[in-house]
Amino acid sequence: MEFIKSLMSFLLQLDSHLFTMIQDYGVWIYVILFLIIFIETGIVLMPFLPGDSLLFVAGTFCAGVINNVGEKADLNLWIVLSLLLVAAIVGDSLNYFFGKTIGLKILTWKIRGRQIVKQKYIDQTHQFYEKYGPKTIIIARFVPIVRTFAPFVAGIGAMNYNKFIRFNIIGGCIWVVSLVLLGYFFGNLPLVQNNFEFVVFGIIGLSLLPMVFETVRATRKKQSGLPD
Repeated sequence: MEFIKSLMSFLLQLDSHLFTMIQDYGVWIYVILFLIIFIETGIVLMPFLPGDSLLFVAGTFCAGVINNVGEKADLNLWIVLSLLLVAAIVGDSLNYFFGKTIGLKILTWKIRGRQIVKQKYIDQTHQFYEKYGPKTIIIARFVPIVRTFAPFVAGIGAMNYNKFIRFNIIGGCIWVVSLVLLGYFFGNLPLVQNNFEFVVFGIIGLSLLPMVFETVRATRKKQSGLPD
């Protein structure tokens, strides 16, 4: 519970945290951003890192952010786009490799009798594959948790790697470029700055809609006895 509280606090104050980190770490902030996106997409045990909101906020800082005492913090747009594209694509590829080589073993790992990888997340990801096929690799980029599990499940299912990497690159480019540029062009608008918490919840909510829709659709069909 304490972890969830800390995570929510970090998410809702991501702009102020990033401002401080840019001032404290200088160019090393690029490495930190790279690692966060890489770990979220590449390590199946870390699906809760702030991918969508982090990309949006990073884009905001690429346009430059000035705090209430006149201090400025900014990032280079092209460096951010380049590094985070690589992080997203390489991260998914690593996750695919884990799924293909040791995926079934990871699913049996337990701590204090509880599975490390929750079966419901695997099931949700399977639902996406059943509906969208390989395009899941693209669509899942915008769905928290499923984003982390999609390449892992693709590896377990032994999806052809040439097909996987094609969808991986397309999905990674769309995800990173769209959210970073949204932040770049709209993140510094007064309306967004003054309602940042609502913006974060909005981003998270929109990204969860596909998962909610699929869950509701599957539940209704199961109740009515209709085939998928």
